[in-house]
Amino acid sequence: MSSAAKSTRTQELFELLKALSFKRGNFTLASGQKSEYYLDCRMTTLSARGSLLIGKLLYDHIRDLQVDAVGGMSMGADPIVTALTYRSAVLGHSLNGFLIRKETKGHGTGRQIEGHLQPWMRVVLVEDVVTTGGSTLKAIEAIRRFSPDVTIAKVIALVDRQAGGNETFKRQGIPYQSLFAIDAFLQE
Repeated sequence: MSSAAKSTRTQELFELLKALSFKRGNFTLASGQKSEYYLDCRMTTLSARGSLLIGKLLYDHIRDLQVDAVGGMSMGADPIVTALTYRSAVLGHSLNGFLIRKETKGHGTGRQIEGHLQPWMRVVLVEDVVTTGGSTLKAIEAIRRFSPDVTIAKVIALVDRQAGGNETFKRQGIPYQSLFAIDAFLQE
């Protein structure tokens, strides 16, 4: 894909996030922090156009990492994982997906990790918004309990709130990238 097409898609995704997901007000975040703005990325990730753009853009960022699967903490990661697995299948390089529950399921199979994660895999974790990185850190801990042999090649987020997430992943020795920083939304 040309850099111009990627730039156009990136700008379109930013505009969608800004229109559908970015809100001002008084909010309490998953980290417990208070905020005067909130990003409900599900409004974008669950839209048809948002899903298409996310699948294309994120796949471009992970295509050369030689990974077997993509996953993340449910709920924020669910539509992102689906967009990526679909995009990978369309391009003939099918990636499997997996989702991690906040807690182990108390019935049925009793699993915390659902989907296609195997002990030998190399994976990418996805997230809609990273604040401190706490949710993804819980996902990493669940994966390591499942199998310490799983390699986490990268964490990639749509938006970084720039509140410590990058440092969290650096301490874990895991490369991290976000498509957007919160500053871009706050400047608008």
